[in-house]
Amino acid sequence: MVNSTVMNTAMKAALLHSDPLYLVLISLMLSCFCLFIFFMAIILWAFFSTSHMEEEPRYILFVHMLINDAVYLVLGLFVFFVTAYVIYFPVPVCYILVMVTSTSFKVTPYTLAVMCLERYVAICFPLRHAEVCTRQKSYLAIAMIWIIGLIPNVADFIILCSSVKQDFFYHYCLCVRSEFVLTEAQNTIRSLVHATTFSLVGLIIVFTYIKIMLVAVKLDSGKASASKAGRTVIMHACQLLLCMTAFTYTLTEAYLRKYLYMLPVINFFFFMCLPRFISPLIYGIRDEVFSKYLKRFVLCKPVRTAPNSVTS
Repeated sequence: MVNSTVMNTAMKAALLHSDPLYLVLISLMLSCFCLFIFFMAIILWAFFSTSHMEEEPRYILFVHMLINDAVYLVLGLFVFFVTAYVIYFPVPVCYILVMVTSTSFKVTPYTLAVMCLERYVAICFPLRHAEVCTRQKSYLAIAMIWIIGLIPNVADFIILCSSVKQDFFYHYCLCVRSEFVLTEAQNTIRSLVHATTFSLVGLIIVFTYIKIMLVAVKLDSGKASASKAGRTVIMHACQLLLCMTAFTYTLTEAYLRKYLYMLPVINFFFFMCLPRFISPLIYGIRDEVFSKYLKRFVLCKPVRTAPNSVTS
């Protein structure tokens, strides 16, 4: 029975890989990934070659989010291809890959929330910004983000270990999350964590936006900077919405997969990868420092250094 299942999976994979649309999607996906790495390299170069940026909490958080998205994309693409080509790995290796990818997925919205709070402090409490938002506290916030992101996966691991036989981790399997979801409690934890994460981050974004725009209305002298900060928060809200499109992945596969065998590939590209491909562009083009470096490498224009020429 197991051999026949593997054979059927391999036959379906062979039919899929010969489809021209599949080849076009894969080519597009890899091209976008290469562009993402290119733009990320430019932004990292700008960050590490501009002294004041390494001290700015918002830049530290953004670069962390960019690196996290790169980790997510690399692992996600690896898992996608080994699954698409029906390559089996040891269960411990697959579980680590799936769990790291899952944690990385949750880290992005947490980072967006912290970035919004940093803008909130900068505009609403400008005299305390230098005290509250420091380089050291930014790294502490990043550490806390990863700890919070790991907690649900630790709970998942404990439930999994208590639900399987001792030889479970000696087997081989496809690197998909469904291979490790064996109890209803795991699904419940995952649903609660995702709902709580995106609801809480959404509330933080709405709260910070309202507070910042109230400052923009009340204080004429700070109106320009507050308005810029408000637009930045809106940008983070757009990034959060892009992250949330990943939830349509499970819904569309559950209800439409039998009608379209190409659906997993389409879902993975448009809802899991594409939002992160455009993340460096959303932020990089808006920021003066990053945009100068992008023009230098893309349009071959020289960079004119201007101290503290950053957007809010």
